[in-house]
Amino acid sequence: MNREEIEKRIPHRSPMLLVDKIQSISDSEITCEKTFTSDEPFVQGHFPDFALVPGVILCESCLQAGALLLSDIASLDGDLVPIATRMDGVKFKKMVRPGDTVTIHAKLNEQISNAFYMTGKMTLNGKLAVRLDFACSVAPTAAE
Repeated sequence: MNREEIEKRIPHRSPMLLVDKIQSISDSEITCEKTFTSDEPFVQGHFPDFALVPGVILCESCLQAGALLLSDIASLDGDLVPIATRMDGVKFKKMVRPGDTVTIHAKLNEQISNAFYMTGKMTLNGKLAVRLDFACSVAPTAAE
């Protein structure tokens, strides 16, 4: 699935759309890909002489993969958006730098009402870069 199809599934847009393509998707798991570039605004000052993709951006990539998985499960459309509600046990194992292409995997562990509990993993060259447990819910886009 390409970027255009991704934009039909989740509300994120450039420069904060952090998934380039979907490699595979099932009822409970998704695998995506993202190539980080030196042009992305979050690496411009992080750090000028040794650019690194910030950890919060790596986590957000995992959350967006989870949102893409939820787009089918929770029937996301223009009236509902995925909202992150929790991140636990975040572990950064490998630096990700501009030019790196990562594989992002999100797995749905449990659904309770409109709460979705997931695990996210990001690998770089087959080695674990980030791991986290997170939760999302869905919320209406209209103000209540």
